[in-house]
Amino acid sequence: MFPATISPSRAGDFLTCPLLYRLRVIDKLPEPPSAAAVRGTLVHGALEDLFALEARDRTVDRAVELFEQRWLTLRDSDPDSAAALVEGLSSDLDPTALAQAVIAPSRALLDTYFAMEDPRRLEPHAREMAVSTELDDGFTLRGFVDRVDQAPDGRIRLVDYKTGKSPGAGYESKAMFQMRFYALVWWRMTGEVPTRLQLMYFKDGQTISYEPIADELIATERKVLAIRDAITRAVDDGFRPSPSALCAWCSFHDYCPSQGGTTPPLPAVD
Repeated sequence: MFPATISPSRAGDFLTCPLLYRLRVIDKLPEPPSAAAVRGTLVHGALEDLFALEARDRTVDRAVELFEQRWLTLRDSDPDSAAALVEGLSSDLDPTALAQAVIAPSRALLDTYFAMEDPRRLEPHAREMAVSTELDDGFTLRGFVDRVDQAPDGRIRLVDYKTGKSPGAGYESKAMFQMRFYALVWWRMTGEVPTRLQLMYFKDGQTISYEPIADELIATERKVLAIRDAITRAVDDGFRPSPSALCAWCSFHDYCPSQGGTTPPLPAVD
């Protein structure tokens, strides 16, 4: 049965627009890298590297250095993605000035992170942890948790970093779906419900925290299975577009009938 696995990102894609899910997951069409996505990935990597250092060395200046190292590595390994961060910058900048211009927006995000918490006082249980669990029918839930904190008494906090701004009033529940998904997977993996879920938004310095209970995670499991079933039906019924304000940020307009494009034939689905 398709799909055999799902992550919170892909589940979110389907809920946003079934055609978006199809073009990413089934067609696997390439998408041009965006500056925001590349910057977010590099900031995540810098914080992962930061917690590998001794506590006394976890300063914002060191985090900025780690970000720059990640960017320089990306520039060598994936020039197209790295180029997204220099798009729009003056071609007259010398290498030093160019690096400073690339770093500046991320420096602001890292400054905000350090205002939200002191990483010198934390010793994460895990960073960028791959989590997965297989349900009774063989369907697999998977993802990556940015940080897992464990208190001396064993309580678990799952933390996710966001380099964008926090959701507006009334949209917190949708934003927390990803964390409930991770909490469900953690519970199925370990038998323990995490004590706290935490989303940290570096754009505006806001934190959303939530204390899950087992009944809510059971409801999340039902929702994930309902999404799986809807995707399965869409293989036969068609992955229809769902136009919204988010269309402005979609890179698949050429393939979307609601944007004047043409949807290609559906590839074979295993």
